[in-house]
Amino acid sequence: MNTQTAIARAAGATDPEHDRNPHRRIQAATVRQMCGGISDMSLWRWLNNPDLDFPRPIYIGRRRYWREAEIIAWLEAREGRVA
Repeated sequence: MNTQTAIARAAGATDPEHDRNPHRRIQAATVRQMCGGISDMSLWRWLNNPDLDFPRPIYIGRRRYWREAEIIAWLEAREGRVA
């Protein structure tokens, strides 16, 4: 399974190319799932590590949302890197 398929399945999509919406906002739980089931603490660390350049959330009230397209682009850019 390639990264695109895994991301689409994690986000609940059936067709990743058709379902990619640059305006879709996703919550932290979906972001964590798309990033491999990471913890909320890992997400916090990624946000506070300038070397990772993790996409910044959008705050609506006290809730955090991310642009789905930015998370997918970040994951694809890191696909070839070794941690």
